[in-house]
Amino acid sequence: MKHLSIRGLLTAAAMFVATAAHAGATLTLSTPDPDGSEITVAANKFAELVAAKTNGEVTVKVFPNGTLYGGDPSAAVKQLAGGSLDMLVLATSLYANFNPKFSAISIPYLFDDEAQLRTYLAGEQGQELISDLNNIGIKGINLWTRPFRQMTNSRHAIEKPADLAGMKFRVPNNPLWVEFFKKLGAAPTPMAFAEVYNALQLKVVDGQENPINVPVSAKFYEVQKYVSITNHMADGWVLGINPAKYDALSDAEKAALTEAAKEAEAWKVENDAATADSSIAELEKHGMQTNRLTPEQQQAFVAVSKELFPVFAGLVKDQAFFDKTVAAVGKQ
Repeated sequence: MKHLSIRGLLTAAAMFVATAAHAGATLTLSTPDPDGSEITVAANKFAELVAAKTNGEVTVKVFPNGTLYGGDPSAAVKQLAGGSLDMLVLATSLYANFNPKFSAISIPYLFDDEAQLRTYLAGEQGQELISDLNNIGIKGINLWTRPFRQMTNSRHAIEKPADLAGMKFRVPNNPLWVEFFKKLGAAPTPMAFAEVYNALQLKVVDGQENPINVPVSAKFYEVQKYVSITNHMADGWVLGINPAKYDALSDAEKAALTEAAKEAEAWKVENDAATADSSIAELEKHGMQTNRLTPEQQQAFVAVSKELFPVFAGLVKDQAFFDKTVAAVGKQ
């Protein structure tokens, strides 16, 4: 009887230790951009929501600037699959290096507005992309929208495709960007984001393109003069988790992560919209000059994109998915 009591005590102690360890579960979440960037701010909101929904049993610690993966996004994806990263938020355009179907999101001028982009990401094609992440060893939790991309440069305002002629332009390491900017007459230069500031400062490239908050958080206003509101491309964010880390959570905690991700996405959309004008104002405060494309000016860029649809379909490498994508947004 005494022996059973001791065994029972040991079992209870073991269960207590296991429960305590689980109750104190901590997940790291890496983002590629600085503390003040829209994605890191949203990641912190997600962490806050997870803590609230799990009564503090799951803690998400956010690490900005790609510090946990050395700023190398391809390495980050591999580390997430391998388990050396717990969670990661990374642009859909960068996942295209592992699954070309993700390039479909960034076909220039595919989406009329961010509401249409949200519908697409939450719909059939977006869910297919999330499911495809399983093929590279990643559990997809959600797809978040990213503000449309704008152009900055150090030479002159961009109002028509010809204004890009001969301009050295930094683009992400994605062939879709290369093809589009080449067709516009620029000299596209694929480059990791961590290298962009120095490249702009040293005039290795003349310009870059990103959502409007990025030149603010990355201080590109120190090395750029002109910002052109072109809204030329969409992009998204993949919120992913290592499958083993996900499986170690209870069903209630998994549900909390999913709910927090959905709520953070909705919060992010509102926050992005609220800060768009202030981002432009901040750039102008630091001496940058802003111009916005008129609908007529934008049509010249749209026409360039439309000419490239056969090329883009080849880059997506899945004609059926490409066709479903353009049909979903009425751009056949």
